[in-house]
Amino acid sequence: MLDPAVTELAITAFVTMFVIIDPIGVLSIFIGLTRTADIAYQRRMAIKGTLIGGAILTFFALFGAEFLSLLGVGIPAFRIAGGVMVFLIALEMVFDKRIQRRENRAEEMKSDPTLDDISVFPLAVPLISGPGAIASIMLLIGRAKGDLMLQSTVFAVLASVLLICLCLFMLAGPLSRILGQTFTHTLSRVLGVILAALAVQFILDGIRNSLMV
Repeated sequence: MLDPAVTELAITAFVTMFVIIDPIGVLSIFIGLTRTADIAYQRRMAIKGTLIGGAILTFFALFGAEFLSLLGVGIPAFRIAGGVMVFLIALEMVFDKRIQRRENRAEEMKSDPTLDDISVFPLAVPLISGPGAIASIMLLIGRAKGDLMLQSTVFAVLASVLLICLCLFMLAGPLSRILGQTFTHTLSRVLGVILAALAVQFILDGIRNSLMV
């Protein structure tokens, strides 16, 4: 039988990372950026961008706390700041601002013919491993509190979300005909409400931990 703590963290981590990275929302941008490209280019950008984004998130998950300590920033303060940042992202999702910003960035990329490699920018950064995703993975690792099983659960969840992203990118062509803007925008708003609740929980955890120090 699974440990309830592991199950709880797995569900929280999956919902948080799935909503923050937003594979379906990123897919719509990926389709827009690679619409005129061949399948080989799409797959190359998908694999490279997902790997780079995953590497960045893994780095901050492993070494982010040490980096913060060098700056004199405590984990409770980061929990509160990260929760505020995630909450602002949730508000953008609810009011349909995040997708609009991503679409504007995609249009800027398409208008510049010299930027033909989208794997690093904007796919890996900031679409996959943006500030919200970095803050979230560090908060989730912080919740694991040095427990190897819980930390492994967080990394497994991150890998699963990145795998979902990669699979969607690989199927960009067929999915572009199935998913419409209405579906994407509606799903983004619903997930934004859930994300807002998780962000508030991050803030409450940070405040509680700061009072216990």
